[in-house]
Amino acid sequence: MGKIVSFSNQKGGVGKTTTCVNMAAYIAVTGKKVLLVDIDPQGNATTGLGFSKSSLKKSVYNVLIDDEKASDNILKTELEGLDLLPSNIDLAGAEVELVYKKGREKILKNALEDLKKVYDYIMIDCPPSLGLLTINALAAADSVIIPIQSEYYALEGLSQLMNSITLVKQHLNPELEVDGVVLTMYDSRSLISKQIADEIRKFFTRRVFEIVVPRNIRLVEATSYGKPIVLHDPKCAGARAYKALTQEYLGKEKEKN
Repeated sequence: MGKIVSFSNQKGGVGKTTTCVNMAAYIAVTGKKVLLVDIDPQGNATTGLGFSKSSLKKSVYNVLIDDEKASDNILKTELEGLDLLPSNIDLAGAEVELVYKKGREKILKNALEDLKKVYDYIMIDCPPSLGLLTINALAAADSVIIPIQSEYYALEGLSQLMNSITLVKQHLNPELEVDGVVLTMYDSRSLISKQIADEIRKFFTRRVFEIVVPRNIRLVEATSYGKPIVLHDPKCAGARAYKALTQEYLGKEKEKN
């Protein structure tokens, strides 16, 4: 059975989508079958994998709201082994529409159940908020990865995020675990980056991944070209960091099993 991992942080601009897309890509490179589920109405993971969300007729919206099968809305990406359940502009209204649906917190969980037999990993890119879309992702997930920017404001809202994860564990998904925290946009020349990294390590102790992701213009470029970094510039510092981070993650997974 495949594992479902949500990438969550209610603060925007922390490298959440970049981390989700590139870890999904590097896991696919190892020969695993990976599905990326984009439930962020901004659709950055969808565009980051080369699709125009405004031209997509089908998306995760049709799964959540119209009760369509997830497998009928999946797209193949340029990278072998990596598929996408995309977001499109319709998803912007889903938060409100979900309120009126029966069992609204577990719609995504039910939709992905059969796909756990098809994929080794299902990775969900959450919106930068703690609304019903994120709750659906946390209710569906086996675990959470939390990308955190190495900047002063990164610590704000962390306790709120952890509280939300605790509430989901108590009421919807008792098996939910935090796989770890990824430090992103790290500037080794900046004293504040080092101080924030130390604070985050104090807060999360051993749950912080050892590999940190540096600020890297090539990662930004890759997004604009609609490619994961492994296809855009596999030798740049950002690519080396995400490859090493993915190896660290898969190593920890192996230890658990």
